[in-house]
Amino acid sequence: MISEPMFEAAGRLTDLICGTGPMNAVWSPRATVQRMLDVEAALARASAAHGVIPHAALAAIEAACHAEQIDGAALMSGSAAGGNLAIPLVKLLTANVRRADAEAAKYVHWGATSQDIIDTGLVLQLRETFALLEQDLKACCDALAMQARAHRATPMVGRTWLQQALPITLGLKFAQWLDALSRHRERLRSVRGRVLALQFGGAAGTLASLRDAAPAVARSLADELGLALPALPWHTQRDRIAEAAASFGMLTGTLGKIARDVSLQMQTEIGELAEPASAGKGGSSTMPHKRNPVGCAAVLTAAIRAPGLVATVFAGMVQEHERALGGWQAEWEALPDLARLTGGALAQIKELVAGIEVNTERLAANLDTTHGLILGEAVMLALGDAIGRLDAHHLIEQASKTAVMEGRSLLEVLSTHAAVTAHLSAGQLEHLLDPANYVGQAHAMVDAALASHQAFKS
Repeated sequence: MISEPMFEAAGRLTDLICGTGPMNAVWSPRATVQRMLDVEAALARASAAHGVIPHAALAAIEAACHAEQIDGAALMSGSAAGGNLAIPLVKLLTANVRRADAEAAKYVHWGATSQDIIDTGLVLQLRETFALLEQDLKACCDALAMQARAHRATPMVGRTWLQQALPITLGLKFAQWLDALSRHRERLRSVRGRVLALQFGGAAGTLASLRDAAPAVARSLADELGLALPALPWHTQRDRIAEAAASFGMLTGTLGKIARDVSLQMQTEIGELAEPASAGKGGSSTMPHKRNPVGCAAVLTAAIRAPGLVATVFAGMVQEHERALGGWQAEWEALPDLARLTGGALAQIKELVAGIEVNTERLAANLDTTHGLILGEAVMLALGDAIGRLDAHHLIEQASKTAVMEGRSLLEVLSTHAAVTAHLSAGQLEHLLDPANYVGQAHAMVDAALASHQAFKS
């Protein structure tokens, strides 16, 4: 009977801080073993279908391919001696089959090598991972589209180098996030087509042990598992796995950017955005007034860890001949961790954007922090039509310094400046210094992002 500690739901106390229950379950020890056993069962069916093993052996093998029947402690200790999980797993599986049918036990794992079972099991887990990510990416993009539409014309200050720059709209910020995540949806669809491929090559990648039946068994095995049949086995060609890792890393980076923006706008002194409130979320152990951006923290944690994990997978691509010594093995922890972190970060952002709290009063107040100075460019360009850009730049620069020194708004200073009022009326100045009138193509950009999102859905 399988030992319970091997298959606990949560392997680490922090698994739900930076992960989710469904994604953790995909990469749990139980699921990892079960997917390998799924491959063994499918191999037996494919082999029996083409007369490689007797049909009489199939029932006993299939009946034994359940994780509950594997001794977890024996599997763990056996993997230390064998160098991978498949070697002890096949021994334990064979022993279980033998107890039911000694003759059938002769045909367990026929024609395969350990890496065939481990890699194909991994691909099955990646398929489940992609499905979860696609589901949450769609929900996240739908929520961002809703927010972009609602705040299409909500003015706010844009910031460059952490300093106030020019007016933008909150809808544009949401639309930028939506646009980036839409590319990740496209990327994920493309990656699936290349990554979800069977690994089946036997000892040295030639399937020599199956003789003339090899092509037919490989085709049937791929069909049994619902995977693409590649032209060649890819034991030491790890571009498929590296591409999956890269896509996870890039997605996590984009999610980290969103979390960074929200956490900065959630600072007490800024107060423009806030994570959705819920009981017990974001509190401090000592300061009852605090509301910490804990969701953002989880996403940023993932974004900080992800590049190192991607680098580990990439470093492992340099492999020796027909079977790797260390590079392949380095994927075993790095890729599952990366998948869990990506799924957790995406779930956090999905929840965040769906219920994000927007403080329009703070957005307006922060937009007016400089009392119009951030709109100096708008006045300069309008004035430049009459007196030339360089002279207009110098005039507005001096007026801005005066406004700061005297504690007045830029409108007040410019309204009493003869060189300005000679060309711009009071009404024109008020229009130019209204942030809502200097957001450029922000509205059109939001519309473009929403149109692309709608096209993707259809």
